[in-house]
Amino acid sequence: MGRTAGIFGVGLAALALSVGCAPGDDGAAAGDEDDLTSLTARGRELRFEGVVFVDPGASDAAIVRTVRKQTQTAFGALLAQEMAVQSREVKDVDPATFKKRSVRAIDPDRPGDRGRERLEVRYTYVDNAVVPVKAARKTSMPSALLGTGYDAPESTRRVVEACTKNDKEAREDAAGGLLWYDFDPSRAACKRAIDAEQKVIDGQKKRLADPKNEVAQAEVDRLFLPVTFALTAKKTNAGATYPEYHRLFSGGVADGRLVVSMIAGRLNHDHAPDAVADSGYYEWMDSLGVIFEAHPGFTLKSVEPAEDLSTVTVGGRRISGLSFADFVKWTVYDVGYPAGLSAAEKKELKTKVGQKLDRHWVTFEKPVSVSVGGAAPRDFVIQLDTYFGADEDPAPHKRATKKSDVVVYNGHSYIGYGPLDPSNFRASDFSGGYQLLFFDSCVSYNYYEEGFFALKDGGSKNLDMITNGLEAPEWQSGASQGAFVSKLIDGSMPSYKTLLGTAKATDSMRVVDGEVDNVHAPGRPTIKVLAR
Repeated sequence: MGRTAGIFGVGLAALALSVGCAPGDDGAAAGDEDDLTSLTARGRELRFEGVVFVDPGASDAAIVRTVRKQTQTAFGALLAQEMAVQSREVKDVDPATFKKRSVRAIDPDRPGDRGRERLEVRYTYVDNAVVPVKAARKTSMPSALLGTGYDAPESTRRVVEACTKNDKEAREDAAGGLLWYDFDPSRAACKRAIDAEQKVIDGQKKRLADPKNEVAQAEVDRLFLPVTFALTAKKTNAGATYPEYHRLFSGGVADGRLVVSMIAGRLNHDHAPDAVADSGYYEWMDSLGVIFEAHPGFTLKSVEPAEDLSTVTVGGRRISGLSFADFVKWTVYDVGYPAGLSAAEKKELKTKVGQKLDRHWVTFEKPVSVSVGGAAPRDFVIQLDTYFGADEDPAPHKRATKKSDVVVYNGHSYIGYGPLDPSNFRASDFSGGYQLLFFDSCVSYNYYEEGFFALKDGGSKNLDMITNGLEAPEWQSGASQGAFVSKLIDGSMPSYKTLLGTAKATDSMRVVDGEVDNVHAPGRPTIKVLAR
């Protein structure tokens, strides 16, 4: 899910899939230079060179601000190539790479132009990146950035028309200062505009009297800057990697419990007045349905704020003895209604149930016995805390990161500035132990990776993250996450690639990070999860 709804039409959550590998068998060759804990992406180091022109005497801080405005436009250019970098909005500019030159900007089309003093600053940008498997052997990709004056009205209009889809969303983004998100220099019209501008620049350069100390005014004012994204292999890990199961099944945030929080966001572009009218509600119910089918031992324990879910009055008729399984059947399969209800009454029934569940924490528990490292089995509980209706309020997410061992979010990213913006969190908002976070939202690899690892005490030693390099789809997203959680807690201790395989149908260049320093391996220690 991107700014609002996802743009890819296949779903983020497939029905529970049977993967072709046995637990622990990822089909990955140990030591392969392309190793990355992902099914669809490969890790690379990305670099490109850019140039800006600033006032003479500009400080490095001022130069960094100008350069960041330009590197930010690589975000859309990379996204169009199905690539993503780790630095939030491509902002990690290193002043140590600056190469400065005092120049005079001359307009040869103005006879006698004496020009204007400028400071030319060339820089090299370097970042961690993920690229699609199909591009794993590529060492470079031609692309372009925008000049720092791209937000002038006429410049913005030109970019929108030539270098975006030029649809309602792109125009609204541009008006809201988000043109960098939609910029796609690979479009044919954009390539023509880039080539036409370059011809003008080249023509002016030929007429400069002192090319060593002068630059063409057209180069200073350029709207497009052609660049090459250079890609080099980046070693990450060899072979299969695993969550730290021995820590998850020893009890983390609560003794004798593995606590999993699943937060489902509203997905519709327009805020639906009732929960059931939002597509996110369907996905949420679908995720729980998949889990409960695989794990029938879960029972409802509490609703917060308190609600009686067993009884609903419809058309003056009191309907009692309802269960959460009923809600799933009505929402996902449109079956299993109480006898004698009209179509209107069925809709009313679902609407009233949705009102009881909207923005409520619902807790389910499954009792099991767990043995870790050969110790005697002890009573253990797998606790599932789930919440539908997450919007722009960070409170549900803070509760989850504080009180959960595993946090799974399905919803919008708000271009990184929504409720999961790392700036909304403090180190104290996380548990003190090992955690696994799965942010299934648009380009979450770019928005959240750096920030959350920096916030978590112990960094990657205590935190694993699953994020998306591209915009995540929403159709079937709930079922995919349900399949992921079902496999995570089933006692088979699957590898990360096996876990990712459960959601393969909706994989948006999904990657795992923080797992390289994990110590768990099959049988070390032995973990047994038994029915109780």
